[in-house]
Amino acid sequence: MAGIKVFGHAASISTRRVLLTLHEKNLDFELVHVDLKDGEHKKEPFLSRNPFGKVPAFEDGDLKLFESRAITQYIAHRYEGQGTNLLPADSKNIAHYAIMAIGMQVEAHQFDPVASKLAWEHVFKLIYGLTTDQAVVAEEEAKLAKVLDVYEARLKEFKYLAGDSFTLTDLHHIPAVQYLLNTPTKKLFTERPRVNAWVAEITKRPASQKILQ
Repeated sequence: MAGIKVFGHAASISTRRVLLTLHEKNLDFELVHVDLKDGEHKKEPFLSRNPFGKVPAFEDGDLKLFESRAITQYIAHRYEGQGTNLLPADSKNIAHYAIMAIGMQVEAHQFDPVASKLAWEHVFKLIYGLTTDQAVVAEEEAKLAKVLDVYEARLKEFKYLAGDSFTLTDLHHIPAVQYLLNTPTKKLFTERPRVNAWVAEITKRPASQKILQ
């Protein structure tokens, strides 16, 4: 059987989400580079892997997947007994699993759209030779501040967003957070003490450091 392959770009936030999960699980894999600048993700053969033309796509033997959060959940379940457990400590407890699921939904629908826009303005626009739109930055930072206020309150009760153990909920945030820590938006994290401690904790993990290499 063929091994694990990730079709994506090492700088892509969504691709990094999957790479992080694989590193946490200590799994061997091959990253197959997809050239985003050349629009390789909008052409065949990539479109046969993800018809929506977005990285990453994923293969584990005969299984083919796309959508980064679906891929991370597959890895966490399929390889539950290997590496870091990324599910609730009692993964069979439906209530605990539902809490993690809420956290993943909040990340996907409240945090990521805003954080990704800020990463685009602060980081990726510069790579493409474009100018940061400060009006957009101000608007998106105001939205992110509201999300982080919710996180600050949540982290008063628990060490991590889904409880007292590190789970996919936390992992899904890491790639965007890493980019924003190198921008002026970092202040939104550092001025909230519990969020700041959580960010420090999740970004110092060995797997988090590996995706920066």
